[in-house]
Amino acid sequence: MAQSSAARSAASPAPVTEYLRLGLAFDRLEEGFVDAYTGNPALRADVANGPAPEPSTLADRARGLRRELPGDLPSDRADFIGAHLSALECSARKFAGEEIGFVDEVRAYFDVDITMGDPQTYREAHAAMAVELGVPDASGGALADAYAAHRRSDEIPADRVDDCVRAFSGALRERVRSAFGLPDSELVEFDVVTDKPWSGFNYYLGDYHSRVAINVDLTQYMSSLPHLIAHEAYPGHHTEHCRKEELLVGGGQEEQSIFLVNTPQCLMAEGLADHALVAAIGPDWGLWAQEIYADLGLRFDGERAQRMSRASSGLLGVRQDAALLLHDRHADQNEVADFLQRWLLAPPARARQMLRFLTSPLWRAYISTYVEGYRLLGTWLDAVPDHDRLVRFGRLLDEPLTPSQLRAELGA
Repeated sequence: MAQSSAARSAASPAPVTEYLRLGLAFDRLEEGFVDAYTGNPALRADVANGPAPEPSTLADRARGLRRELPGDLPSDRADFIGAHLSALECSARKFAGEEIGFVDEVRAYFDVDITMGDPQTYREAHAAMAVELGVPDASGGALADAYAAHRRSDEIPADRVDDCVRAFSGALRERVRSAFGLPDSELVEFDVVTDKPWSGFNYYLGDYHSRVAINVDLTQYMSSLPHLIAHEAYPGHHTEHCRKEELLVGGGQEEQSIFLVNTPQCLMAEGLADHALVAAIGPDWGLWAQEIYADLGLRFDGERAQRMSRASSGLLGVRQDAALLLHDRHADQNEVADFLQRWLLAPPARARQMLRFLTSPLWRAYISTYVEGYRLLGTWLDAVPDHDRLVRFGRLLDEPLTPSQLRAELGA
């Protein structure tokens, strides 16, 4: 039988307990910084009821804890905690009002280096999309009009979103149970919300339960909903949390009981979740989704959705470029909105919605977790034969990997 969270915390090495205490303190600076915590509730209550933390003191504590590593910890656990302490130190310095360059901020948070993309890559993606949409010239407004029409045809009627969410959740859950295994008591509850800067969000509640919020301010599309459910639930965020709580936290790695915003955990989790649908279903995910939509009485061309996904894949870096324009090159928001409209073919309202996310003090750097996470984890998954990809994806679910560790494995 696994130890209780209180017993595990009491038995945890001092650096682990202090790391948890430090991470929990950040929720006093910005509510939501602690994305999930499944550890000893007494420790969380002690931090919550203590003196208000000072950002500069938290930065000093993060540096001090990093110097104390590895202590009694194995090297892999010490490396994991050390990478996250570096990220927390940067966050504390930002909260203290220190000016930190945006590229350096992203590097400290997520253990990756970012640069502006090549517009030629985006032009080539537009050309591929134009071929698929039957547009003779990708450089004019005809492509944007054709893409807008394509998106309208892909919309899920508002009164059918709930049915679709439940159908895909159930189908993916069965796939994941057979491929990776899940605790018998695991559960995802779906909820609709409004006035959020994101399309979906997983709130992991512990004990193998999640609440997934779907933002109904944003139109839901047939081609993207399967990805959203896979991303947030099966085999994405919910599945990862369940597996790590059962295997790692249950095995005494109490540092895995906390999930903190703007840390390497986030890049690994978002990269995993963005590869989740193909990991569970395979490259013909569109044909699989077509059958589920047909059972619901909805027409969906799965093969075309797959082709459009491949054609538009070259646009992955556009949103990260927008963040660099805003925070590194200090472009104004109107210029960045125009950039998003031009390359992502986004309507003005959608571009402004994306700007909400990119200008949020807490989330402004987070777009890199999707862009660089997808790239790095994709390269790592592609480094093994196709028949080994599912096993390798399982490592992402079950092991406390970091970007540096993946790069080291690729280098080896």
